Amino acid sequence: MQEGSAQYATRVSRALVLIRILVGWVFVSEGVQKFLFPAQLGVGRFEKIGIPSPQVMAPFVGAVEIIFGTLLLIGLFTRLAAIPLLAVISVAIVTTKIPMLAKAGLWSMLHEARTDFSMVLGLVFLLITGAGVLSLDARRKSKALPL
Repeated sequence: MQEGSAQYATRVSRALVLIRILVGWVFVSEGVQKFLFPAQLGVGRFEKIGIPSPQVMAPFVGAVEIIFGTLLLIGLFTRLAAIPLLAVISVAIVTTKIPMLAKAGLWSMLHEARTDFSMVLGLVFLLITGAGVLSLDARRKSKALPL
């Protein structure tokens, strides 16, 4: 690899922290809000959209969002952390955005789903690329002994 392309690759790997912050912060924020505003965003919301056992599922989903969103923010087990968050956002799309498509039409649904679809793409991106060099994953990897 030439020196210029190595520098470019390093800059790109450092820039991954921006995607981690974007995606991780959205999930941490949404998870915290499920506890702060249970009627609007937690148990009450889960009841409204028909999630079974909302008293259990809302806090569970909130905790998943906080824990795995935090892992993304610090870049620890990044690829692994993306998987449960993909499950959470997929359920959110199926339970809220697909019904909206039938009720309000394509453009209304796309407007409301912009964050959800952005999170899916961000999570898939991190699943493919990993956390980058400015992460605890990179630090763990550099300290690992070769086999």
